[in-house]
Amino acid sequence: MHSLSTRNHLSHLCLAAGALLLSACTTVSPSSYDMTTKTPKQITTEDLVDTRLGTLKYFDGIPTAATAQKVYDQLDFSRGIEVFLNGIPGASLVAMRRGMRQVGAVDGTIGIWDELLDSKSLLLTGNTESVYASTWIDLKNGPVVIESPPNTLGVLDDFWFRYVMDLGNAGPDKGQGGKFLVLPPGYKGEVPPGYFVARSPTFGNLLVWRGFPVNGDPKPASEGIRKVARVYPLSEAGQAHAPKFVNLSGRAFNTIHANDFSFYGELNEIVQEEPEDSYGPDMMGLFNAIGLVKGQPFEPDGHMKRLLSDSVAVGNAVARSLDFRSRDKRVKIYPDGNWNTPFVGGSYEWLTPGGARNFDARTMFYYAATVNTPAMAVAMPGVGSQYALANLDVAGKPFDGNLTYRLRVPANVPVKDFWSVVVYDPQTRSLLQTDQRFPSLSSNTRPQANADGSVDVYFSPKRPANAANWIQTVPGKSWFTIFRLYGPLAPWFDKSWRLPDIEPL
Repeated sequence: MHSLSTRNHLSHLCLAAGALLLSACTTVSPSSYDMTTKTPKQITTEDLVDTRLGTLKYFDGIPTAATAQKVYDQLDFSRGIEVFLNGIPGASLVAMRRGMRQVGAVDGTIGIWDELLDSKSLLLTGNTESVYASTWIDLKNGPVVIESPPNTLGVLDDFWFRYVMDLGNAGPDKGQGGKFLVLPPGYKGEVPPGYFVARSPTFGNLLVWRGFPVNGDPKPASEGIRKVARVYPLSEAGQAHAPKFVNLSGRAFNTIHANDFSFYGELNEIVQEEPEDSYGPDMMGLFNAIGLVKGQPFEPDGHMKRLLSDSVAVGNAVARSLDFRSRDKRVKIYPDGNWNTPFVGGSYEWLTPGGARNFDARTMFYYAATVNTPAMAVAMPGVGSQYALANLDVAGKPFDGNLTYRLRVPANVPVKDFWSVVVYDPQTRSLLQTDQRFPSLSSNTRPQANADGSVDVYFSPKRPANAANWIQTVPGKSWFTIFRLYGPLAPWFDKSWRLPDIEPL
């Protein structure tokens, strides 16, 4: 008889052999098939994958239901962010149109800031030195005629805030004024002679003129615009048109898009009204993916609304980071300074030399600014305008409304026309509201200069002693500023004249 230990040993061997046999019968190794080849590891998916979303779980590459839901939530969330960032130009003009409707600057009536723009109006980084005139143009009923005044800078942008044409000093009339004709999308009718003609890819369009004060007096510019500027349907050409204007100086109204869930409702207005291909198939496909579809109501359920509310919150943080703490070195006008350009790469379309779109640069511009024209982006000495933005002081810190700062503007600012410094609220990106009607200073107002021709501009909550040139700030708030050059000359473009950073005192 076998000993007990021997019988146990044999029993274990039999069990092991049986297990191997059973395994061979139920699970066949992939390497045992005739057509099997070695699978590269990098093309496979493990059953457990750790990510910033947590652990993603699969069965042989097939996601579990919970993992699929998790990544779909992430997809909707991330697309919501992209819709916010890429939809800012359109939503901005939806808000602009809403504000213009509120004050009546539509249907041929032109809103004009006779006494200049002041801080009561919420308008993205407007200036206090130009006489603005603006109206909303709707092409749904056919072509529209614009009678443009001389000696102005005029721009027409479409509903996605893309450049359509210049009028005035940078336009084909070369500052002499003239008649312009704007044709709607798909227009195939007769185009009469005698007009400067432009075709817009959208029915909605923003028209803006800037006139310039004479010796600091806005009246001549205002009168010049009121005398000539008219907007009416082509069907009324040849008729007399009485002036239709509304003075907007001192008017409180909002033209700025939302930074919460209602942003998507603003964007939906343009999606519903404009041709479906007006922003390109990729952008419209992105909008469609979160429920913004032409001809369909935008009615996300509670779960989707919560995701998109988070998307707006993060998208807003991205836009503010792009504007106030850009990581793109090309934003800097001077590599070792803190003055930034709003047009990265010098392209009004935010295109790289190879033709790719710089999405971050586009978002950076439209989150803080309005009006798009090559005259603001391209180096055109003596024509148009150039901009330098400062969000941080010489030490790289945000401006503090409690503190006192100084900007020393060197002598011989390279401008044909004039220069200005304007202060803005980082929350609204509009003129900072203080006791000063105009939070700005301009060479038109003949600021007091130093013996060497330089000009010291002070920023503080209270006027410092002996500070002739002072812009008020608000304790407990930050601020930022834009230095503008009208008719910029070569030393600005070649940087032989340099604007120093703003210093705390």
